[in-house]
Amino acid sequence: MIALKTRAEVAQMKEAGWLSAAVLREVGMRVEPGITTLELDRFAERFIRGNGGVPTFKGYGGFPGSICASVNEQIVHGIPSSQTVLKEGDIVSIDVGASVGSWAGDNAWTFPVGEVSPEVQRLLDVTEQSMWAAIAAAREGRCIGDIGHACQRVAESAGFGVIREYTGHGIGHDMHESPPVPNFGHRHWGKKLKAGMVLAIEPMVAMGTCSTVQGADGWLVCTADGKPAAHFEKTVAITPDGPELISVEPGYKRPVTEPNG
Repeated sequence: MIALKTRAEVAQMKEAGWLSAAVLREVGMRVEPGITTLELDRFAERFIRGNGGVPTFKGYGGFPGSICASVNEQIVHGIPSSQTVLKEGDIVSIDVGASVGSWAGDNAWTFPVGEVSPEVQRLLDVTEQSMWAAIAAAREGRCIGDIGHACQRVAESAGFGVIREYTGHGIGHDMHESPPVPNFGHRHWGKKLKAGMVLAIEPMVAMGTCSTVQGADGWLVCTADGKPAAHFEKTVAITPDGPELISVEPGYKRPVTEPNG
């Protein structure tokens, strides 16, 4: 069942969205060669709790971290570790959730560690572009498939693979609610988008194959061919006036426009 949110509830969700966006920005500013993913995790938890929130991920299904930190070929759900030391040329996908009151916030970004190769930077750029295209397609009266189609078109036209097994999702009092939001699909397919839906839209795009392998810890997911992958995510409310960004800080001005084609 899809839980539609009122305008008042969407406004309440923005508190969690703001905090999740703020901690993601602050963690990203600390990404540099020589830092461990556990250090980033500990900072994130302090920041979230210090600003009146609770780390949504910590303890979720037994997950031990406050962030997911996934490096290079790691797609999602990397457990922060003192043994994972970031080095020049790496990329790290940071996924973070913060709950405020009874509402969850969720967002992700893939950061370069120092200077990365041109092909890796292109992967980051295209994955981010696919996220914005998917968000622009998230309009009342359209369908879930329109979101996935927009994402898929941008990623695959650039020669990259879209991960199939892991998707975006509804979000509200629970971090994962209905409906699932695939990053691929056909226009006019799937559930109709209605005002009051709040969705976490999160493309996961690979430089090579879209096939995945599960890590031995039961959490980590990697590309099957060992090539890099990127992950970008924003939480968005469906409104009569178009998609409204939730997991952003006040004053954020990123335009949400309809992609061409």
